[in-house]
Amino acid sequence: MPAGAAGLGVSWEGLRRTKGGHVAADLIISKNGAGVKYNVYLCGEVVLHFTSADRARAELAALLLRLAGVGAEARRAGGGGVWYVVTTTDSLAAGRKELRKALAEVVMAAARGWVDAGRARRWLRKLERGRTLREGWPKYYVGLTRGGALVVIFSSPNPDSIEREARRLRKLGLEEVRHFTVKMPEGDSHGYVLILKEGLERAAWLSHRGEGERRGLAAEFVSYILQRAKEEGEEVRKKVKEVVEEGRARGSLRLEGFERAVGGRLVRVIGGRAEVEEGRGGRKLLRLRITAEVDGVGGEYAVAFGRYGRNNAAAGFATAKADAPEGR
Repeated sequence: MPAGAAGLGVSWEGLRRTKGGHVAADLIISKNGAGVKYNVYLCGEVVLHFTSADRARAELAALLLRLAGVGAEARRAGGGGVWYVVTTTDSLAAGRKELRKALAEVVMAAARGWVDAGRARRWLRKLERGRTLREGWPKYYVGLTRGGALVVIFSSPNPDSIEREARRLRKLGLEEVRHFTVKMPEGDSHGYVLILKEGLERAAWLSHRGEGERRGLAAEFVSYILQRAKEEGEEVRKKVKEVVEEGRARGSLRLEGFERAVGGRLVRVIGGRAEVEEGRGGRKLLRLRITAEVDGVGGEYAVAFGRYGRNNAAAGFATAKADAPEGR
């Protein structure tokens, strides 16, 4: 149990029907004498809602939900002075067992003639099995663009939440700009932490071949992203698995930290990656891109391998510019 969740209380009361015809109940989450009463609505899904003109009260409502395992944030309604917190079935199903149990009790009570039994069963299945592999993670969106590119992103209007995720990624061994990008919220807009493809590959590498604490943190992150991908459908799952497997495969070449004297010069390899691309005539090329320093001068070097000639023999080649050290 996360330390902050110790002593957390969750209960419910007041099953009723609203003027709009929806079934509702009150859910109470409390800790150390401080508690918040939320509205639970059973409509197309299970919706947990809190609203207040007091921002501090709304921030407390969001904090208690986070302690209950749900990634919630307080938001301002339009440009006015009303603050709200809202979260729905999928996010609630990622919460702690105590929260899911209380919500399941509401659904079971409502299933006795208040809501459709089939819909209630679907909600219960989600709440009973939970939705994430591990507690303590906010809800990352994992999906594909129309062009099929992978998107892994966490979005929030709260700058503290964005900074917390950025720190977590740095701690597990990812570098900003190279592996992920950060945009802090401005005004009422959301900020985000966007994991680049290279970032997920790097995390997979660390989860497989990293050392110490970083290896464990990276493994937890990769497991979480794989689970989120599975929840978003088969196409997303396959894409994430492909990227993760590619990252782990690259880990078999331990280039980083390689250092050797070559021809009287000190060569230090900083990193590298492999890419498969289509060459002339439709043949596949394996291109190795190596980032290295030669006597302290950095650069990126590429070596390409392919099959050529009548015998389809494997061969590799590299290109050096005239302004490279020692000329051509």
